[in-house]
Amino acid sequence: MKKVKNSIPFNFVLENLFTAEPLVKPMFGAFAVYTGGKIVLILRDKNDEDSGVWIASTAEHHESLQKNFPNMRSIKLFGSGKTSWQLLSKEADDFETSVNQLCEFILKRDIRIGKIPKPRKSKKKI
Repeated sequence: MKKVKNSIPFNFVLENLFTAEPLVKPMFGAFAVYTGGKIVLILRDKNDEDSGVWIASTAEHHESLQKNFPNMRSIKLFGSGKTSWQLLSKEADDFETSVNQLCEFILKRDIRIGKIPKPRKSKKKI
């Protein structure tokens, strides 16, 4: 079966988050998932090492999230070092289990997950 271009990967995530009424928007060849006015995840399935579910978080929460998700790591696409965005790689043995648990945290409005997007600058009228 041929993959449909621009289809949302890891559909089970949206099924898990259904009661939170997730909003999905295309973003940089991936799909951003918003709930409660926050960006919480990016779903990305490319042929590279950063494919999987990206978690919107902040550095202060990484250590505690790492206890729940031992295979979580920073996105390599952004260069070396720690990044705010963390990854649950689709290649990890516990990918689906971890993502399901992550969805449960989102549904419980876990403060470690999600960022309020910066407002877009309005275009000036000439």
